[in-house]
Amino acid sequence: MKVIKRDGTIVDYDKEKIVIAIGKANAEVPEEERASDLEIKKIIKYIEGLNKKRILVEDIQDLIEFKLMEMKKFELAKKYIVYRYTRALVRKSNTTDESILRLIKTNSVLEENSVNNNSRVACIQRNYIAGEVSRDLTKRVLLRDKIVDAHESGILHFHDMDYFIQPVFNSSLINIEDMLDNGTVINGEKIESPKGFRVAAIVLSQIVAACIVNQYGGISLDINPLGKYLRRSYDKIYNRINNLVSDTVSKEDIKRIVDQEVEKELEAGVQTIQYQINTMTCANGNNPGVTLFMRIDEKDPYLNENVKIYEQLLKQRIQGILNDEGEYVGITFPKLVYVLDENNALKGGKYDYLTKLAIECSISRGAPSFISAKMMRETYEGNVFSPMGSRAFLTPYRDEDGNYKFSGRFNQGVVTINLPQIGIVADGDMDLFWKLLDERLDLCREALMCRFHALYGGVSDISPIHWQYGAIARLSRNEKIEKYLKNGYSTLSLGYIGLYELTKLMTGVSQTEETGKDFAFKVMKYMKNKCDEWKRDTGIGFVLYGTPAVNLSKRFAKIDLEKFGKIKEVTDKGYYTNSYHVDYREKIDVFDKLSLESEFQKLSNGGFISYVDINDNNNYEDIIKFVYENVLYIEFINTNI
Repeated sequence: MKVIKRDGTIVDYDKEKIVIAIGKANAEVPEEERASDLEIKKIIKYIEGLNKKRILVEDIQDLIEFKLMEMKKFELAKKYIVYRYTRALVRKSNTTDESILRLIKTNSVLEENSVNNNSRVACIQRNYIAGEVSRDLTKRVLLRDKIVDAHESGILHFHDMDYFIQPVFNSSLINIEDMLDNGTVINGEKIESPKGFRVAAIVLSQIVAACIVNQYGGISLDINPLGKYLRRSYDKIYNRINNLVSDTVSKEDIKRIVDQEVEKELEAGVQTIQYQINTMTCANGNNPGVTLFMRIDEKDPYLNENVKIYEQLLKQRIQGILNDEGEYVGITFPKLVYVLDENNALKGGKYDYLTKLAIECSISRGAPSFISAKMMRETYEGNVFSPMGSRAFLTPYRDEDGNYKFSGRFNQGVVTINLPQIGIVADGDMDLFWKLLDERLDLCREALMCRFHALYGGVSDISPIHWQYGAIARLSRNEKIEKYLKNGYSTLSLGYIGLYELTKLMTGVSQTEETGKDFAFKVMKYMKNKCDEWKRDTGIGFVLYGTPAVNLSKRFAKIDLEKFGKIKEVTDKGYYTNSYHVDYREKIDVFDKLSLESEFQKLSNGGFISYVDINDNNNYEDIIKFVYENVLYIEFINTNI
């Protein structure tokens, strides 16, 4: 017999739990009111005699109460009811006191989550204290018990629970072109279109600062619009110098002087962006997760200017910034994403030199990541566009005029399913596996709909910079945002972790072998089809997302270790493998690994990235050439950074 718990999970029936529960109630009543061992056995025999294949845990409790009353154990039945009620209250009780005090006294959780900041600083601690209170209210009041129970038991992970109390979204690809060209408003002050590059860099940084505190995920910007402002700087400087010295200085010398002045402005503007982003904090107290997207587009009227901006970004990133001891150090943000295309994919193109600089930067500083324009066009209806944050992708969307639109869109939130736990419970039984996967996917859908409903009905006043002043839209005050939540304008992400471990559990081999690969593909296609089905049913942009969270990979593994004990190559490692990735311990050639993982990328339409370890044996230019032809998105991982 299987027991269905409150969170929807299915476990084996265990009669000892009935014995323990009645025993605790027995201890609260006089001896003459207690149920004897024989009477307890009769209750168990009655429940087992129903011959049910599956039974709700609440039904078992109801049957125990009924049988105790039938035996005229009224006092005991009352104590059992109180015991049952008390257990329910425990699940609803306030949990913040202990966790907040632990945060302040030990800093242990803070140091784990505050990736880029000093967790001993008061403002960082205050942000996490507020998060604990929000998380507690979410668990006790806002979410249904079965979703909270599923989160706590590691069936799924309801991401960013500490922000659920407010109608704010996850990550975004903000419309920086509209905001720079048409102006915006920050803190009630009108910001007009900049007259030059340096001011554009300052305004861009201010926009990021205003947006990042009103959402909880990463922000991306396609920085191609900056080229226009570098051109404006050139024209302004040229006109000024030409008017001053044209009678006495040759045109060649004027151009040389202007080029030098523009180069200074370019350097200062890029430095401003780096300094501003690395000295601001987002809603959780960390440095903001900002990504800058660099694409050499031959149709860009400001192509030459943008190439200069990209080159300066890469050179300054290689150099690093000064720390408090006056030493140059690497930085984490902004993330950089560099697009490979026919003109720069190391095939003799005009901009190969810039790609070689990007490789040098990536090997030494961990950025940029690389996107293949060729593979992206094949996957996303001919489009090339920036991820949201560093690795979440939008899906193609056409506006009312039939034009593709990517900037000014966002992700509503993420819920991640724990794939290895399903494999552990199924224990090789394929029929049971698919049944459990179905049940847990339905639970994930319900959890994701909570994200949708938390935003639905919200109004533009919640974040004017996003909704009223161009980052996402230009709505009126108090106008509802709901139209941006439907019809695929924004995405809602079903994340997944541990495809590698699941495959090992169910087939005995990893996805690097044909049997494992076939099973892993079947699982991925099934989850992708589920997202497509949900999208058809609701009009909401459900997508499949390769969850990158390092801490979550450890959290799921820790929960399952405590639940199921050590399982070789599954719970004994201290982590589950990221999304569809091949485990790093597998002996596999880098090109074979990328080739295999690229097939999974095509199914994970809501986001993904593959990693390449930096070591002395790799020829990075050969890898980049291979990536352009075969892999959509990769990042070099340097463990020394």
